[in-house]
Amino acid sequence: MIDIIFASKKLKKQLNEERAMLKAFGLPRTKRIKVVMTALRAAPSLGMFAPPYCPPHRCHELTGNRKGRLSLDLDGPYRLIIQPINNPLPKRPEGGLDWNRVTAIKIIGVENTHG
Repeated sequence: MIDIIFASKKLKKQLNEERAMLKAFGLPRTKRIKVVMTALRAAPSLGMFAPPYCPPHRCHELTGNRKGRLSLDLDGPYRLIIQPINNPLPKRPEGGLDWNRVTAIKIIGVENTHG
């Protein structure tokens, strides 16, 4: 099971309490967030979200100023932004993140990554 922490108390409340989630994100996005959060809580590692297993969440590593973070699709341009926090960060022999050994994440937020 993946250990999940949150970037803030407010975000933790918004992603764990349905009333706060609905208020912050609206009904359509809340439905998607609940699906993604349930999948994250049930997964033994982030490997369950790596290609080719990634649809419908299309989890992928971000680049540029968001390097080191990953994005999971919600609705429209909105994504759940997460960051692996295993210490040390698991790496593949050929380089890059070893998704199968990531068992701890920090949820950074829900963002429009294209806006």
